[in-house]
Amino acid sequence: MNNNQTNDSKLVSLYIKGNEESFEVLLNRYKSKVFTTIFLIVKDRYVAEDLTQDTFVKAIKTLRSGRYNEEGKFKPWILRIAHNLAIDYFRKNKRYPTIVMEDGSNVFNTLEFAERPFETFQLQQDTKKKLKAFIEELPENQREVIMMRHYMEMSFQDIAEATNVSINTALGRMRYALINLRKKMKQHNIAYDQNIYPS
Repeated sequence: MNNNQTNDSKLVSLYIKGNEESFEVLLNRYKSKVFTTIFLIVKDRYVAEDLTQDTFVKAIKTLRSGRYNEEGKFKPWILRIAHNLAIDYFRKNKRYPTIVMEDGSNVFNTLEFAERPFETFQLQQDTKKKLKAFIEELPENQREVIMMRHYMEMSFQDIAEATNVSINTALGRMRYALINLRKKMKQHNIAYDQNIYPS
């Protein structure tokens, strides 16, 4: 049998039964797509190469452990692993996003730090930490678009491609994410700029 002509489901089944070559076929079939998916998010070739390798290592571990249950859907499954690893790469990064509202304003006032007393600087740092916690509480698709747009500085075109949705859907998710963040900030009595968050 020519493995190169075999469908994904059969190759997965063969690999689980001990045929190492079948996974190599899957790897060669999808490594380029996996790399592109990750590179679109991280925009760093070396990081993308590392995460591509991590993606297939994770896939192997899942298959060997018997936890794979996406029979016949290997491609979306492996691309989802890649996508999640790329997002996690940024989630572990300690940078805070600069959240920009629909009118182009920043969530925080943009006075120079040098003009502020330490207490004011500390207050802003605390607020940023709370904002990051609020982002983690958002629904997954809203959190994802916030992270891609503001942590990773991706265009809405890139976000749409990376998440397999239309640009309008990506924009809609961003809009709802910003509305939810505004509500959370109000609920926690966090000072916000009235020009950015009109009542």
